[in-house]
This record gives sequence, structure tokens and C-alpha cells, in this order.
Amino acid sequence: MHLHILGICGTFMAGIAALAREAGHRVTGSDANAWPPMSTQLEALGIEVLPGYQAEHLQRFGASGPDIVVVGNVVTRGNAAIEYVLNQGLPYVSGPEWLAAHVLQGRHVLAVAGTHGKTTTTSMLAWLLDQAGLEPGFLVGGVPSNFGVSARLGRGKYFVIEADEYDTAFFDKRSKFVHYRPRTAILNNLEYDHADIFPDLAAIERQFHHLIRTVPGQGRLIVNGDDANLARVLAQGCWSEVERFAAASDSDAAQAEWRALAQGDGFELQLRGERQGHAPMTMPGAHNRANALAAIAAAAHVGVPLASALAALGTFRGVKRRLEWRGTCRDVAVYDDFAHHPTAVAATLAALREREGAAQQGRIFAVLEPRSNTMRLGGHAETLATSLAAAEQVFIYARPDLKWNAAEALGALGERLHVHADLAVLVADVAARAQAGDRVLVMSNGDFAGVHEKLLTALAPA
Repeated sequence: MHLHILGICGTFMAGIAALAREAGHRVTGSDANAWPPMSTQLEALGIEVLPGYQAEHLQRFGASGPDIVVVGNVVTRGNAAIEYVLNQGLPYVSGPEWLAAHVLQGRHVLAVAGTHGKTTTTSMLAWLLDQAGLEPGFLVGGVPSNFGVSARLGRGKYFVIEADEYDTAFFDKRSKFVHYRPRTAILNNLEYDHADIFPDLAAIERQFHHLIRTVPGQGRLIVNGDDANLARVLAQGCWSEVERFAAASDSDAAQAEWRALAQGDGFELQLRGERQGHAPMTMPGAHNRANALAAIAAAAHVGVPLASALAALGTFRGVKRRLEWRGTCRDVAVYDDFAHHPTAVAATLAALREREGAAQQGRIFAVLEPRSNTMRLGGHAETLATSLAAAEQVFIYARPDLKWNAAEALGALGERLHVHADLAVLVADVAARAQAGDRVLVMSNGDFAGVHEKLLTALAPA
């Protein structure tokens, strides 16, 4: 089968491409933008990626075109490629629909949903199953360092998938995750996001309840017991087994079966009040302890012994673009993170502070690109200043398409705030202010025009 994927460089669609290629299909695709790590993954797989969405990209395959066109949700009506597909009557399908029919059918699916932590938790869970000898397949919205790829078919009966609540395609406005039919589902957390497609939190809660409706009675939901929004979703109706987890030290989730008590370089794992052992962590932060706890609970549902899960956790090496160190110059370290929601921004800043410990006296410079649709539209403008408060210096890239005044909205940060509409000026400003021992944390859900390398170059001695 020949698949041509529109929007192939997106994290999800690049995973679809990898799975299809591994299954023996011919895969081509096109996209308007391409950046690492997905562009490098596609290149390594030998998958041809054409720039843009011209109709000519499909015409070159002849009158009948490819066997199927897989349409990413980045593609809308009016796009030249999709208009050609529709006018020519070429067969097309969404990525989640193709995945459900050709990869997930007949397998035990473990899905990881939530506003935050999906990529890390999915990667952790896949690693725990892998180290237990279960040979799982997986599709992650990033590249787990332990695997080096974002997706694989696997030879076992289990498939672990990052379950995104974003809509499926221009012709299917349901959340992607309703296609996956999991038997084990993690609900990590739930906040308002995706202002471009959801009018309010209630609309997102409705989609999460649609996911719950697809989990069989003999399936299991692993739910963050500290999240009031998830509790409200469950109250709409639940027909499956439920286990709750609580990682916060001050948690009041009285019914949480799984608990994590911070301890040294990880946490003490407790199940129904009984100590199960020490969970070593390679990734800092309370949010990552919660991610790990959820992954352990989900792995236990498919029979992974706790001792095996704890041992595997200690060898988990993280995910690219999740507090990833990119280099150090003049004793100034530059980190990269995917954070693009105020909660994630605050959690990442806290994790970086925790990683370095009290011995590190340098300052944290937060460099943020408000790139997601919600960020650009101003959906988080009122809460962003509070989330950035832990940084000693804050640099905001005021993109041309930013719909709000960053200097005005973040004015509470005072003299710590530096807003620049010119990226070169922003880089020069960071380099001029940075001193030995400082850490620069770059946050964006895009490539940020390669700002990480630009910063390291600017920091280099003349």
C-alpha cells in the first residue's frame, strides 16, 4: 500500500509514517514545516518529504494517486492538496482512523491522556513494558531517548499510545483519542487548553468522557486523584475499574491506591498504604513523579511486577525536548523544553531548580515563544506571569501573529521582563545578560527558529 501523508512532520503523523514504513508500506508525505526531531527521524527512515501542499505533489503519482491519503489535522479546507484529493475523489482517511484499523485492531491498547505529561508518561510506560519483556508497540508525540524513535509496531500484544484530545481532522472534529479504544487508560490531569477548537473547559471534559465511554467494563482507568476536573468527568458516568494515584506530598486524595512520597533521587512507592520500594528517578520535578506513578500503575494492570517496573524506571533516560540539555558555553547551560501552557511552564522551572539543587546559585533565564494557538490567541495571558515568577529573568518572543500585548499582560514581572519582536535582538539580549552559572531555559512547542544554537553561538567567546 502507498500512503501519502499530509502534515507528515507533525509529531503524531511522523509516528504514523514510521509505523506504516515498518509494516512494509510505501510512505511519502508533505508538510509546510519540518524540524527535528521528527524531520531527522523521517530522513533516517528514507521517507520522502515534499515541501508545502501543492496539488502537484499528488499528481506526480498518476491519475489514480496513492492508495490512500492520510490527512493530518493541520490540513484545512482550501488547502491545495486536500482540494485536489476531494475533486479527484482520491481515498482519504485521518491518521487516528488509519492507526485504529491497521495497527491497534486486536491489541491491548494502553492510552495516556491529559493536558500535561502525555509524552513523558507514554514513553515511561512503553519502557516499563519493554524491560519486562512484553515487546510493546508504541506511538509517542516525541522521541524517547531509550528507543531513539517515536513509534514502533512491537511484537507483543500491547500497544502504548499518547492519546491527544486535539481534534482528528477537518472532517472529523472528535478528539483523536476516541479512535483508540483502550483497555487501560491513564487520565493524568485536565485543564483548559486548545482555545482554537474548545470554547471552554466543559467542552474538553465532554471529550474526555467520550474516551471513558470507550473503555470496557473489564478495562481500567488510572486517574489522578488530585484533579477536580477529572473527578467531574468521572461523575458523568463510569463503567470500568478505577484506580487513583496521588503524587503530591500534601495530597488529600483519600481514595488514591497509588502514592508517591518524595525521597532522595526519586520517591517511595506505596500501594494501598503498603510500602513497595524505592522508585529511582532520572527526571526531576513533582510532575515527573506523578507521571512515573501513573506509568507504574498502568504497567501493573497488564501484569508487570512492581520490582521490574521500579528497576526499569531507574534506567529511563527521558524524552527529547523535555528539559533537554542542549549545550553549555561560558558556563551558561542552555536547556530546551516543549512547555507551552502556564502549568507546564511553572512545573518545568521548578524541575530545573530541583535538578541543579541548592549548590547551584546561578539564575534561571526563561526564554518563551508563545507559539501554540492558545498562547497566540491570549488564552493564557492572565496566568502566564505567575507561572514565570520563579525565573530571575524572562524573555518573551513577541511573534508577528501574537494577538495580545505581552509587555502589558506580563507587567507584574517588572524589570525581569524583556519582550522582543526581533529574535536576533532577543538572542543578543540574553547573551549580554548571562553570567557564569546561569541556566537558560528555552520553551516552545515548535522549533523556535533554532534559537538554542543561536544562543550557544552568541554566548561563545569572541
